[in-house]
Amino acid sequence: MADNAIILLSGGLDSVTTAYYVKNKIKPKNIIALFFDYGQRTLKQEERCAKIISKKLKAKFKKIELKWLGDISTSFLNKKNKLPKIKDKYLADIKKGKKEITKYWVPCRNSLFLLTALAHAESEFISKKQKYNIFIGLKSEGRIPMKDTTPKFVKVINNLAREATDKGNFKIIAPLIDKDKDEIIELGMKLKVPYEFTYSCYSGSKFKNKIPVHCGTCENCVLRKKGFYWANVKDPSVYK
Repeated sequence: MADNAIILLSGGLDSVTTAYYVKNKIKPKNIIALFFDYGQRTLKQEERCAKIISKKLKAKFKKIELKWLGDISTSFLNKKNKLPKIKDKYLADIKKGKKEITKYWVPCRNSLFLLTALAHAESEFISKKQKYNIFIGLKSEGRIPMKDTTPKFVKVINNLAREATDKGNFKIIAPLIDKDKDEIIELGMKLKVPYEFTYSCYSGSKFKNKIPVHCGTCENCVLRKKGFYWANVKDPSVYK
């Protein structure tokens, strides 16, 4: 295992739990937290959370500009279209869920993020002879996974990393990939993750006492609520 870690930190529940896991279990000497601005509608909320968490973990925060990705994206995450309100029966409809994935898909997002992180890792190795591995907060997506959130994707991107770099032999690791949302929250509670400073919402809202407000009705908000419920943990989130 490398002495240092680059963590893809979106400010979301999964990425923040991953960051705390790396800090407390891997215990790297240095942590670089990469945050991406790809024109997402919840940029302000995500960035504030990512900065707060970086400070708490004593990680170096670095913001990467990828606004062009938002320009070409048709995803709900980038456009200002009104988001559908999600009900439990929708989440249980596997056939419909698979058809709806494209509405949330940002072109090549995780691949671009990971290759950017890989470039930073190789640069650190070449210039300072410091070895960094890369961590991403992918989780189990059940029966409706996006293609870039699966164990197969992690394996393929690791194969690419070996061919795409000249030196370093870096590893891309998704430590939570086999866990469901409630299991991630249970782990996070053991790691003392401040979940009030994580943001899952697709819609975006204001802040209340410096805590970001979730809409409470988009798909990610509903899954977040369910995660806390099934983990039997009090949800510290603020909902609109």
